[in-house]
Amino acid sequence: MHRRFYAARLAALVVLLLCSKTVFSRPDMTPLGPNIADKGSAFYHFAVNTFDSTDGKRHYKVWTAIPKKSPPAAGYPVLYLLDGNAVMDKLSEPLLQKLSERDPPVLVAVGYQTDLPFDLTARAYDYTPAAEGEPQNLRGRQGGGSALFRQLLETTIAPQAEKGVAVNPQKRALWGHSYGGLLVLESYLSSTFFSAYYSAVPSLERNNFTLLKAMGRLPKASFSHKSLWFLEGDGDRKANDENATSGVLSAIQHRVSRLRADDLPVTYLLYPGLTHGAMFDVSMKAAILHMSGEALPASH
Repeated sequence: MHRRFYAARLAALVVLLLCSKTVFSRPDMTPLGPNIADKGSAFYHFAVNTFDSTDGKRHYKVWTAIPKKSPPAAGYPVLYLLDGNAVMDKLSEPLLQKLSERDPPVLVAVGYQTDLPFDLTARAYDYTPAAEGEPQNLRGRQGGGSALFRQLLETTIAPQAEKGVAVNPQKRALWGHSYGGLLVLESYLSSTFFSAYYSAVPSLERNNFTLLKAMGRLPKASFSHKSLWFLEGDGDRKANDENATSGVLSAIQHRVSRLRADDLPVTYLLYPGLTHGAMFDVSMKAAILHMSGEALPASH
């Protein structure tokens, strides 16, 4: 009798686990076809460069999209976008046309030498900071290489991507999603290379909130010239509150409120109902359009 009871309970638990949704669904890893750089654009031309990590284990492919419209006197604004393969797959001619009708930015899509949307192993290492205390939950992949990657980005990739291009160094921005959002936050805290930072649904749970805690008190003199945007969606959490890490959005809102009280240009933007995955496309396009002069949604 007891065996049947516990067997039934175990079976019910297994069914519940199999049927439950995870907070962050796995990305679509279907191989990519030709992108806008391969097809050509009437509004942008593209340059492609390749790089290797210093240890030779990771291999990068970087697309630089340069407007065909003449640059302003101070140079084009420039936006660096992580997960460049997926970014290039989502860039479209109508979007580039819309940019060209405003103040078009240079777009630098930093990806990997693969035909897949994401190099899951490489991005886990490149985009996450070194762990302190409890290990990060990276699904068995090694993390902690963000400082090395950021050095490569700022000292090797960026100079080559911007070579011969009229870029305004005072309008240099960085966008990243998920693990990439963590790299954006770490760069905001540690770098002066960029002036604007777009962190889309950063995987703070996998980083044990270390980066958010590091934003407790920031010296105004060092951070007043840098703008930071948190771009979040709550679709995953509304769909399955039990599996969501509690307090993520409220923790971000609280931190942003404290920083804004210190007169720092930090903004929290919520896209109601959008899931973690859906925020990739939406936040990427929002950042690109914002760099061209289009307003972001009202802050929350």
